[in-house]
Amino acid sequence: MKLKKSIIILGMTLLSAPIYTSCDLDLAPIDYYGSKNYWNTVSQVETFMNGMHTYLRSTNFSRQFVLGEARGGTSKSGTSSLNTSMDYDRIKENNLDKDNTGITNWNGLYSYIFDCNLLIQSVEGSALQESNKSEINYFLGQAYGIRALYYFTLYRTFGGVPLIDRVKVLDGQVSAQDLYTARSTPKEVMDFIKSDLTKSLEYFGSNETIKGDKAYWSKAATTMLAAEVYLWSAKVSCQDQTPATDDLTKAKSYLNTILGDSRFGLCDKFTDIFNVSNKGNKEMIMAIRYADGEATSSVGEFVYADPNGFFINTVYGRNGKIIAGDTLQLKGSGWQRNEYDLGLWKSFDAADTRRDATFLEYYNKDGSLKGTVLKKNLGYVNSSNKRVFCGDEAVYRYADAILMMAEVANMEGGDVAAYINRIRERAYGSNWDETLYGYKNSDFKTNELAILHERDKEFVNEGKRWFDIVRMKDGKDGKPLAFSAEAAYKDANPILKSNEEHKLLWPLNVSLLNADPLLEQTPGYEK
Repeated sequence: MKLKKSIIILGMTLLSAPIYTSCDLDLAPIDYYGSKNYWNTVSQVETFMNGMHTYLRSTNFSRQFVLGEARGGTSKSGTSSLNTSMDYDRIKENNLDKDNTGITNWNGLYSYIFDCNLLIQSVEGSALQESNKSEINYFLGQAYGIRALYYFTLYRTFGGVPLIDRVKVLDGQVSAQDLYTARSTPKEVMDFIKSDLTKSLEYFGSNETIKGDKAYWSKAATTMLAAEVYLWSAKVSCQDQTPATDDLTKAKSYLNTILGDSRFGLCDKFTDIFNVSNKGNKEMIMAIRYADGEATSSVGEFVYADPNGFFINTVYGRNGKIIAGDTLQLKGSGWQRNEYDLGLWKSFDAADTRRDATFLEYYNKDGSLKGTVLKKNLGYVNSSNKRVFCGDEAVYRYADAILMMAEVANMEGGDVAAYINRIRERAYGSNWDETLYGYKNSDFKTNELAILHERDKEFVNEGKRWFDIVRMKDGKDGKPLAFSAEAAYKDANPILKSNEEHKLLWPLNVSLLNADPLLEQTPGYEK
């Protein structure tokens, strides 16, 4: 019992983190959460779920930028345009091998899967569920949905991974040998994710409630995740996992559910999406909540950081004059550890409002383009005259559903123009002229590239680019756009070479392999 109690307390350490909601919750001493006392009331389960959302927030940067964007060929490496050293160089350059894995230990995601397992194992089929079915079923819908998100992140990153769906120690498995777990096949993992999505939707049932201004997992969030999972499954093969005949149909059905939901829609202006006074707006389906006095986002890694002598009174603006002030009112916050490639900025039309809402560009004295910093989603300046990076980050928003539906249409041989132009019309605003800026349907590859480039402009710093170029293809049965020079921004070379197919996945670090004799290295990284 002592060991079991220790494991439960380990899972409950998340309760010491800042609570995700503004509501005050009375937390008793940690001993209260031992195995004899916990999981007896709805409020206990709710408190645990709040903690799970705190961890969903704390992992967002690594899940979205590090895993979902950095490898996508839109980021600079080495030294920034403001002479600061950059982070994640090997990842950005796709220079990964068994000794330089970029990330370690499954990126830490099994710690959070543990929490999902603990909640599910503790309340599913319990007397508490029987007597409080509506409330507990909602929490189970959240837990299964969040677990599916974590496993889908692992699947897209590593392919086959260990499938752990129970807290083994609570089942009496206490030896090291009992805890060793081999990698399941990619198909087994994908089937498991789909099963979790089904269970999540079943537990939500008809409960469409979205709590916390869309900062909590909901049935809509599971529906969007299901759409993305089935779209991925319909387009991406991975070893024994190949597209099923109904994957695309299911993806389309889930997308239609979101697109037909009157609670969601496009904001009128692109700048409205991340306005801190407009949190929980109609475009957001699931958001990561940040707040002054709580956790803040990592957007500060993408901005200038004067006073350091590299920006103010050093670089020039679009008007040819030296920038003499704190243009973005950063108040000395942040530091440029990540910078987007100039090719991405150059890909925007000047009439596209997303360009100037996303980036601040600056120039050398001779008028040549020097670099950019991120301008999107910078939060606000608080009453203490301090810049606070408290803008919410989108896990899913309505524009994503529209452009995923464009992919479905392209796979079906349909017309994608209406979907792309719906996004462009909002982006160009009063400059919109369909004859000048509208897209006309074309062949599969041209359509796919157009959808990709629209997503590139729409979702900068939202964790989409790498996953997009792995999922999207140069033909219905073609190769991922990671191998297409036309999808690249830096130069005429593709992000991955033709002999680097193994790099669509990530390697496992040696210490992880040494710790579990049942684990095998990701194929292609053995040497």
